[in-house]
Amino acid sequence: MGHYTYILHSKEIDRYYVGFTSDALKERLRKHNTNHKGYTGKANDWVVVYFETYNSKKEAYAREREIKSKKSRDYIERLISSAG
Repeated sequence: MGHYTYILHSKEIDRYYVGFTSDALKERLRKHNTNHKGYTGKANDWVVVYFETYNSKKEAYAREREIKSKKSRDYIERLISSAG
């Protein structure tokens, strides 16, 4: 089973969301796009724009924290474009 660090984007609110999961990305995305409270509940058009695969949950979580620590939209957009 893979563990993922991922970045979602919503055109509706023009925001990014960084997260990690041990679920299949498709299933995790479905959960983000359901009506719920929380950051991703603000929109329901989230799409996966970037992801990295890790062998452990610990590694995926550490990478999520690293990306979030940058507090930089520019950094996120550079990551996305480098994967293109």
